Amino acid sequence: MRYYPVFLDIAGKPVIVIGGGNIAHQKVVGLLKASAELTVVSPDLNQEMASLAAGGRFRHVERDYEPGDLEGYLLAFVATDDRSVNATVAAEGKERRVWVNAVDDPPYCDFIMPGIAQQGNLIVAVSTSGTSPAMARKMREEIETFLTEDYALMLELAAEVRAELREKGMLVDSEVWNKALDNDLRRLLAEGKRAEAKERLLRSLSEPVSAT
Repeated sequence: MRYYPVFLDIAGKPVIVIGGGNIAHQKVVGLLKASAELTVVSPDLNQEMASLAAGGRFRHVERDYEPGDLEGYLLAFVATDDRSVNATVAAEGKERRVWVNAVDDPPYCDFIMPGIAQQGNLIVAVSTSGTSPAMARKMREEIETFLTEDYALMLELAAEVRAELREKGMLVDSEVWNKALDNDLRRLLAEGKRAEAKERLLRSLSEPVSAT
């Protein structure tokens, strides 16, 4: 396994995107969802990005990339379709210890971006280790058909119950949790019977619960 899968907390952290077209826009949308402190370097922005910039969603440096632009940033994304820019940014990233992702150019990437299927806070990431974006997309689309809203509802309920038990100083074994989060619980949530689902979950967990 060449790439180590990880989810990064980048809320409030400085991230730079180099490029102003459609691919750069896709990166910007995801980074803003993660609440990154975002800077975009590009002489031009597409219409969607221009609207985001006008709304103060990110800082726009209205010019081409220049060496030194990565200073102070945690992550850098390059989306310019110019391999010479990719190479220059990657070299600066190594010099400044900034992780760089050059879109569709793995030799100049310190990390690659997975395909994402999401329902609420439930996120499934898919990667082909950079070998086939088309296959990653196919797998993401198939997972999206499986990852229905009731799974997100079950996650919300599980998080709520877990927090309540922790406040009481009570722990439940992971295997017990695994059995409790079953299809019957998911069905109740899909039918809008949240209170009944919560009672069922607490009942399923009550026997094995022990005080810390």
